[in-house]
Amino acid sequence: MSKIGKKIIIIPSQVTVTVTDRELTARGTKGELKLSILPNIEVKIEGNEISLSRTNEQKQTKANHGLMRSLIANNIEGVANSYKKTLKLIGTGYRASTKGAGLSMTLGYSHVVEVEPVAGVAFKVEGNDVIHIEGIDKQLVGQVAADIRSLRPPEPYLGKGIRYIDEVVKKKPGKAAAK
Repeated sequence: MSKIGKKIIIIPSQVTVTVTDRELTARGTKGELKLSILPNIEVKIEGNEISLSRTNEQKQTKANHGLMRSLIANNIEGVANSYKKTLKLIGTGYRASTKGAGLSMTLGYSHVVEVEPVAGVAFKVEGNDVIHIEGIDKQLVGQVAADIRSLRPPEPYLGKGIRYIDEVVKKKPGKAAAK
């Protein structure tokens, strides 16, 4: 049995979970998320615990067992507490500001880079070089953060660019260090 798939999910008191017609709905203080349950996976809710089991022992079903458990746990955590990613702009003249619900960034290009608002994700700018991305869907928050980071990824010589707040960029020595 899958090590991850057999773990019990504890439902917090502020979250309600319902399963109807192969769809799981999690409602909490932060919002509501729906998740389609994959075939061959059975979800049982007993009190404040969720357990998952599989109907057969095929390789794909075994892989889906742990995946579904992780997705359900992420949805429950998201509607209870929400997810947050933080990006830092490193470089002379690199700055960000909110423009409505979106972002406006100066990243060393000849133009200002605009990031459109995404439904379910909120942007906050601290100072002018730290961006906080917050939402209840873990995958969506991570994808939006990765998309913003890809606008100017950190370069290996000076470390300039957009990076996650806890990311460490290993710098390469330049030509002068090779002599």
